[in-house]
Amino acid sequence: MLYRLAPQWLADLASAQSALDGLRFVECGATQTRSAGWVAPRSEDHAALVEAVAGQWLLRLQVETKQVPGAVLRRRVQSLAAQIEKTSGRKPGKKEQRDLRDQAQLDLLPQAFAKQRSHAVWIDRDAGLLLIDAGSGSHGDEVITALTQALTGLSAQPVQTARSASAAMAEWLASGEPPVHFTVDRDCELKAADGERAVVRYARHALDTAEVRAHVLAGKHPTRLALTWRSRVSLVLTEQLQIKKLAFLDGVFEGRPDDKGFDADAAIATGELAPLLADLLLALGGEAPPIS
Repeated sequence: MLYRLAPQWLADLASAQSALDGLRFVECGATQTRSAGWVAPRSEDHAALVEAVAGQWLLRLQVETKQVPGAVLRRRVQSLAAQIEKTSGRKPGKKEQRDLRDQAQLDLLPQAFAKQRSHAVWIDRDAGLLLIDAGSGSHGDEVITALTQALTGLSAQPVQTARSASAAMAEWLASGEPPVHFTVDRDCELKAADGERAVVRYARHALDTAEVRAHVLAGKHPTRLALTWRSRVSLVLTEQLQIKKLAFLDGVFEGRPDDKGFDADAAIATGELAPLLADLLLALGGEAPPIS
């Protein structure tokens, strides 16, 4: 997910390191449902929480959640309510039922399994861009909130382009002419704009066909389209301007020094992605003025 950093933010590595150090990730306590904090991008104990590689900042937010399954919680509440009815001869009222639910939640949370997920964050200070590895908008918002709380003065908004991603993808499919430096691959999703919202999906299928063009000309708009940039990076672009299934192709990481794995990989990856993003934004007509 791509965001534009507010220009007034003054990046300072030392202060960022200090701020995040006080917000390191700690696992959920026995009765805690959620915990979030920062971990080392290098995946080494006691490593820096902000890695600066080739002028780029790399961070990682870790989130742990614990949830009691609804059926298990209901059975526990029913058991507690039955005990009250047996000892007092009355059924618990609505407020007491809510209290029993809270009690059951606290009783069961220590036995609940914890789930963890992490989100890589890349800050390109020179370009003023922020890229978050998040599978959904809500997870992206979660990371943005954590960043703005941790780093004084930082604010960011989702990048908006002059042309919508969906309109641009429709033109590329209809004309058979992808944008400069990109090729259209073999995966696509088209969705009708009518009330039925009919969906057509192509997987490992040629998209430069009359059938695909007919769908587009009939008003079905692309919601996902697989692309390759300069034969080096493949991706799926969505109508929300999200980049999915990002993959570096053969040859990109060849020849890197083995003794500098993390630093070399980070420098190569950001070195590829920075011009890719610039080309993608250009293909979408450039950035639209921010909404005030």
